[in-house]
Amino acid sequence: MPASTGNGAVTRSTLRQQIADALRDEVLAGRLQPGQEFTVKEIAEQYGVSATPVREALVDLSAQGLLEADQHRGFRVREYSVDDFRGMIEARGLVIEGMFLALNEGRPNAVRPDDPRAAAVVAGVRRRGEEAQRAAAAGDLTVLIGYDLRFWRELGACFGNPYLADFLHRLRVQTWVCAVQHLRRLTDLRGELWAGHTQLVEALIDRDNDTARAIIARYNADSLTLIERLASG
Repeated sequence: MPASTGNGAVTRSTLRQQIADALRDEVLAGRLQPGQEFTVKEIAEQYGVSATPVREALVDLSAQGLLEADQHRGFRVREYSVDDFRGMIEARGLVIEGMFLALNEGRPNAVRPDDPRAAAVVAGVRRRGEEAQRAAAAGDLTVLIGYDLRFWRELGACFGNPYLADFLHRLRVQTWVCAVQHLRRLTDLRGELWAGHTQLVEALIDRDNDTARAIIARYNADSLTLIERLASG
């Protein structure tokens, strides 16, 4: 077994993640625009850190599909098309369907209604959903994205397949990155954003998978219609 590298490696790893999280938030908030270019040096100076954790963070975000690396110019925020969004929505639906199949198969790690963990897990997911719904009703996109990502991450964990849950989270980040470039053109987002989080939770608690599937299908269709409308306008 390799020798421990000590606290220095831990600190750098933590810093790398913090920088990646901060830059992802900048993209989701629209402060880093699609196509915007920057270098490792610029980001390192902005955050007052060395180049190494910044470079690692940018490579991580490139692997997640949020940035594109340019050998000569550094990095740029990836520009997604409406066709990309369609593909993401389709992939998202397939991943969630895989989660339903895992749940129906009685996967050991899935949270079942009779599981002692169920009440606490469901309560946490419901709270995230309620906060997301309030943000959607208020048209607060930044707050909505934060709670929505947490909602789906915690909900996805309930299905018992961590690989599907991680892939779904990555897809949801990408779809938000693609969507925000269009949504932030609107001055008032009230009534435009999905707010069916708790309705979905209740359907899953009742083990009404048909209703849950219908809610998700309607959500995906409405999201695609909205982005197509905004992109064409």
